[in-house]
Amino acid sequence: VVVEESGGGSAQAGGSLTLACHASGYTVTSYCLGWFRQAPGKEREGVAFIGADASTTYTDSAKGRFTISKDRAKNTLYLQMNSLQPEDTAMYYCATYLSYGSGHYCYEQRDDYNYWGQGTQVTVSE
Repeated sequence: VVVEESGGGSAQAGGSLTLACHASGYTVTSYCLGWFRQAPGKEREGVAFIGADASTTYTDSAKGRFTISKDRAKNTLYLQMNSLQPEDTAMYYCATYLSYGSGHYCYEQRDDYNYWGQGTQVTVSE
Protein backbone atom coordinates (compact mmCIF):
# COMPACT_ATOMS: atom_id res chain seq x y z
CA VAL A 1 0.00 0.00 0.00
CA VAL A 2 1.45 3.31 -1.09
CA VAL A 3 -0.12 6.76 -0.99
CA GLU A 4 1.46 9.82 -2.54
CA GLU A 5 0.24 13.40 -2.21
CA SER A 6 0.58 16.22 -4.69
CA GLY A 7 -0.87 19.65 -5.34
CA GLY A 8 0.44 21.63 -2.42
CA GLY A 9 1.92 25.06 -2.85
CA SER A 10 1.36 28.67 -1.97
CA ALA A 11 -1.83 30.68 -2.00
CA GLN A 12 -3.03 34.00 -0.76
CA ALA A 13 -5.72 34.31 1.86
CA GLY A 14 -9.07 33.70 0.25
CA GLY A 15 -7.56 31.56 -2.48
CA SER A 16 -7.95 27.90 -3.34
CA LEU A 17 -5.82 24.81 -3.75
CA THR A 18 -6.61 21.22 -4.61
CA LEU A 19 -4.61 18.39 -3.14
CA ALA A 20 -4.47 14.93 -4.69
CA CYS A 21 -3.45 11.60 -3.24
CA HIS A 22 -2.82 8.70 -5.55
CA ALA A 23 -3.09 5.25 -4.03
CA SER A 24 -1.42 2.02 -5.03
CA GLY A 25 -1.98 -1.45 -3.69
CA TYR A 26 -5.62 -0.98 -2.81
CA THR A 27 -8.78 0.61 -4.15
CA VAL A 28 -9.76 3.99 -2.73
CA THR A 29 -13.41 3.06 -2.82
CA SER A 30 -12.91 0.17 -0.43
CA TYR A 31 -11.55 1.71 2.75
CA CYS A 32 -11.41 4.73 5.03
CA LEU A 33 -9.46 7.67 3.68
CA GLY A 34 -8.51 10.86 5.43
CA TRP A 35 -6.66 14.14 5.09
CA PHE A 36 -4.62 15.32 8.04
CA ARG A 37 -2.37 18.30 8.59
CA GLN A 38 0.39 19.36 10.91
CA ALA A 39 1.50 22.92 11.40
CA PRO A 40 4.91 23.76 12.88
CA GLY A 41 4.89 23.30 16.63
CA LYS A 42 1.42 21.77 16.64
CA GLU A 43 0.04 18.28 16.83
CA ARG A 44 -1.26 16.55 13.74
CA GLU A 45 -4.99 17.00 13.29
CA GLY A 46 -7.60 15.39 11.12
CA VAL A 47 -9.24 17.57 8.50
CA ALA A 48 -11.62 15.49 6.38
CA PHE A 49 -12.62 11.86 6.09
CA ILE A 50 -14.45 9.78 3.51
CA GLY A 51 -15.83 6.32 3.94
CA ALA A 52 -16.14 3.41 1.58
CA ASP A 53 -19.75 4.48 1.07
CA ALA A 54 -18.51 7.96 0.04
CA SER A 55 -20.07 9.63 3.08
CA THR A 56 -17.89 12.37 4.51
CA THR A 57 -17.03 13.95 7.84
CA TYR A 58 -15.20 17.22 8.36
CA THR A 59 -13.60 18.67 11.43
CA ASP A 60 -14.54 22.20 12.42
CA SER A 61 -11.48 23.68 10.73
CA ALA A 62 -12.64 22.36 7.35
CA LYS A 63 -16.40 22.62 7.46
CA GLY A 64 -17.85 24.81 4.74
CA ARG A 65 -14.47 25.42 3.09
CA PHE A 66 -12.93 22.05 2.21
CA THR A 67 -14.35 19.18 0.18
CA ILE A 68 -13.01 15.64 0.22
CA SER A 69 -13.75 13.36 -2.71
CA LYS A 70 -12.40 10.32 -4.47
CA ASP A 71 -12.16 9.13 -8.06
CA ARG A 72 -12.36 5.39 -8.50
CA ALA A 73 -11.12 5.43 -12.08
CA LYS A 74 -7.98 7.33 -11.10
CA ASN A 75 -7.75 5.65 -7.69
CA THR A 76 -7.14 9.09 -6.25
CA LEU A 77 -8.34 11.03 -3.24
CA TYR A 78 -8.79 14.81 -3.42
CA LEU A 79 -9.10 17.73 -1.05
CA GLN A 80 -10.51 20.89 -2.56
CA MET A 81 -9.64 23.80 -0.26
CA ASN A 82 -11.40 27.13 -0.68
CA SER A 83 -11.30 30.36 1.31
CA LEU A 84 -7.83 29.50 2.56
CA GLN A 85 -6.51 31.34 5.59
CA PRO A 86 -2.99 31.70 6.98
CA GLU A 87 -3.92 29.29 9.77
CA ASP A 88 -4.36 26.61 7.11
CA THR A 89 -0.60 26.66 6.57
CA ALA A 90 0.66 23.16 7.32
CA MET A 91 2.02 19.95 5.90
CA TYR A 92 -0.95 17.99 4.59
CA TYR A 93 -1.01 14.22 4.60
CA CYS A 94 -3.38 11.66 3.19
CA ALA A 95 -3.77 8.37 4.95
CA THR A 96 -5.80 5.22 4.82
CA TYR A 97 -7.25 2.90 7.39
CA LEU A 98 -7.94 -0.50 5.91
CA SER A 99 -11.44 -0.84 7.26
CA TYR A 100 -14.84 -0.46 5.70
CA GLY A 101 -17.16 2.15 7.16
CA SER A 102 -18.93 5.48 6.86
CA GLY A 103 -17.25 8.85 6.86
CA HIS A 104 -18.10 9.27 10.53
CA TYR A 105 -16.64 5.86 11.37
CA CYS A 106 -13.49 6.79 9.46
CA TYR A 107 -13.24 9.99 11.52
CA GLU A 108 -13.65 8.02 14.76
CA GLN A 109 -10.74 5.78 13.75
CA ARG A 110 -8.47 8.76 13.03
CA ASP A 111 -5.83 7.62 15.54
CA ASP A 112 -5.49 4.24 13.83
CA TYR A 113 -4.65 5.18 10.26
CA ASN A 114 -1.72 3.04 9.28
CA TYR A 115 -0.65 4.02 5.76
CA TRP A 116 0.60 7.55 5.23
CA GLY A 117 1.97 9.63 2.44
CA GLN A 118 5.03 11.82 2.78
CA GLY A 119 2.99 15.00 2.83
CA THR A 120 2.61 18.10 0.72
CA GLN A 121 3.20 21.61 2.02
CA VAL A 122 0.49 24.26 1.89
CA THR A 123 1.44 27.84 2.68
CA VAL A 124 -1.14 30.60 2.85
CA SER A 125 -0.08 34.22 3.06
CA GLU A 126 -2.05 37.31 4.05
